[in-house]
Amino acid sequence: MKNPRDIIKRPVITERSTEQMEENKFTFEVDLKANKTEIKKAIEDIFGVKVEKVNTMRVPGKQKRVGRYVGMTSEWKKAIVTLSKDSKPISFFEGA
Repeated sequence: MKNPRDIIKRPVITERSTEQMEENKFTFEVDLKANKTEIKKAIEDIFGVKVEKVNTMRVPGKQKRVGRYVGMTSEWKKAIVTLSKDSKPISFFEGA
């Protein structure tokens, strides 16, 4: 079994994801090889919450230029985790 902190890389905090937090949906960047059940177990272990469902998507890399050099950003995987109604919400800004 993988370490849960290797599966969940970081929370994705954007305007859209903060709006979804009111609906008990939280967005994370996860390991490319992680599946939905691994993500669910990792979130439940790290934050001590009940996960109702997990939606995943692969975000393709974008083309970037620096002067005449062209390269690609890395592809990454995003997981939108829906918590059950009786679960406590996840707060990212506790330690700040």
